[in-house]
Amino acid sequence: MEPIATGLVAVGDVLAPESSSTGGRPARWAATGRSGGVSVAPYESLNLADYVGDDHDAVRANRARLAAALGLRADRLVVMDAVHGADVATVEAPGVAPTADALVTRTPGLAIVALGADCVPIALIGDDGRTVAVAHCGWRGLVADVVGAVVARMEGLGSGVQRVVLGPAVCGFCYPVPVERADEVRAACPGDVAAAALVTCADGQPGIDVRSGVMARLGTLGVAAGTVEWAGGCTVEDPSLFSFRRDGVTGRQGIAAVRAG
Repeated sequence: MEPIATGLVAVGDVLAPESSSTGGRPARWAATGRSGGVSVAPYESLNLADYVGDDHDAVRANRARLAAALGLRADRLVVMDAVHGADVATVEAPGVAPTADALVTRTPGLAIVALGADCVPIALIGDDGRTVAVAHCGWRGLVADVVGAVVARMEGLGSGVQRVVLGPAVCGFCYPVPVERADEVRAACPGDVAAAALVTCADGQPGIDVRSGVMARLGTLGVAAGTVEWAGGCTVEDPSLFSFRRDGVTGRQGIAAVRAG
């Protein structure tokens, strides 16, 4: 998909399935990149994170642009405060997001946002016409199984998964890691997930392809591959994306999900 002038890498609409209960609403997701915002170097320009040292007014303006792209007021966003774990928080109103690596909401017109700058931001659209979720997953998220946790929370609310979008993330060949870290992934993750996530880099060092690992984990949870979409490329290779691994001090892109209000 071609980049969108608003600064979005990709955006999509998901109709409520015909099988959803009466009152099911369509959903929209959006994945952002680096362009289209107001932040200055080294956060130029659509940085969505308020914890990386950027000017807070600039971050608010950037978030307002994301909200506008979703057809919302700026105060209808809830942005995740991720900590590389597997906690899932259910949010029902705008305000300060709980500290967690996954958010779930059933509130129409409330957009939830996950951020990343090499880790995978994930949007999940429920098949009940009501539920949406977002998650943040790096190698620690694979080990902690944040994907399994958020899918379980959706199921607990009576929703399966209709659509998943995996936002920009570092590829495995650009993410070499110590042997001990690869061993930790291999020990903690299901075999299919570890096999998908672990690669060998050009110099023979192990690498972790988190996005491929997430894709494999979704498969073990019964999410069909055809319902999963990748939005954006490798954060290290693509200068139009934020990458902590490449740049050090930098901003964060994100992925948002919302049900129609």
